[in-house]
Amino acid sequence: MELRFDMDYEDAYREVYEMVKPRYKLFTAGPVACFPEVLAIMSTQMFSHRSAEAKALHTDTLTRLGRFLEAGRGEIILFPSSGTGFMEAAVRNTVPRGEKVLVTVIGAFGKRFADVVEANGRRAVILEKEPGQAIKPEELDDTLKKNPDVHAVTITYNETSTGVLNPLPELAKVVKEHDKLLFVDAVSAMGGADIRFDEWDIDLVFASSQKAFGVPPGLAMAAVSGRVFEIAGKMPERGWYFDLPLYRKFNEKKKGTPSTPPLPQIMGLNVVLRIIEKMGGKKKWLDMYRKRSETIRNGVKEMGLGILAEPGYESPTITAVVVPEGMRGIDVYNAMRERGFELAKGYGSVAEKTFRIGNMGYMTFEDIEEMLSNLREVVEKLKG
Repeated sequence: MELRFDMDYEDAYREVYEMVKPRYKLFTAGPVACFPEVLAIMSTQMFSHRSAEAKALHTDTLTRLGRFLEAGRGEIILFPSSGTGFMEAAVRNTVPRGEKVLVTVIGAFGKRFADVVEANGRRAVILEKEPGQAIKPEELDDTLKKNPDVHAVTITYNETSTGVLNPLPELAKVVKEHDKLLFVDAVSAMGGADIRFDEWDIDLVFASSQKAFGVPPGLAMAAVSGRVFEIAGKMPERGWYFDLPLYRKFNEKKKGTPSTPPLPQIMGLNVVLRIIEKMGGKKKWLDMYRKRSETIRNGVKEMGLGILAEPGYESPTITAVVVPEGMRGIDVYNAMRERGFELAKGYGSVAEKTFRIGNMGYMTFEDIEEMLSNLREVVEKLKG
């Protein structure tokens, strides 16, 4: 969707547009195709981030997102960053330097959380599964019994690199039975998989704008528990940019963020939250995501390709597809790109034998069927 304006220097615009103009239908891991309504609202001329309009936008967005996450007891925080910023915030605000965090790893982004823990002077205790497998409650329980001195547990709800959805409600129950803080990376889950912050007793769950909400990158959002703020208030050297109590203070006093927020992305997120409500609410929205992913998985299986995720733990937002012996995932990716479809390359330790199909953001079921039809032809040709 190309937005046009009355411009004195249209040639400057045109030069950049020619570099980046849409050429592909996106089935990526993110950034994803944005809703036309989002692109339209983001073209609005800027205004002061301390204005009455900005305060109204900020407050309304917090309310709508809190309702979507069922976080009546949580504080909604918006960061001008990627979701990774909340990884650092969770660690620095609650875990003393030199202390331990249990990091559950089912793919590349679980490993990133471990890297963030270590980079901030804390120690990561790793519970790792083979790519394609989920963490099971009994495994988490056993690891916590062996490591009773960890301060917190991290769970990647939806592992983007493998297309696996961890059983978060069951895992959260185990974490709370051991009375540990629970940090949830929901970057590719929030907006596509159910999150019940209060009911599941989560301490911090975070995501990014460029995934299932279908908004451009640049905004991170989270729900944060009172327990986190209680601990953070006493935590030395928790930094400034990701100081959670400071953000809560600005929510209350300034109706905004400490540093300049990405106003266009906040407007876009607000529009998406309203779209969800207008199309029938959270359940109907999540059903749409479930049907998208099921359509893709069924189509892929009909081609004789495998799914990396173990049965029963498949992601509702991205599918990691296993290619047959003698075929490379990158070859499928490149061939589909030549046909006008941007899928996602394999990632991490399974990069060679997989490619990924995202179903986040703006797309129709007709788009999915068209993609599958082209994929079928590509696979047959590569099989030779």
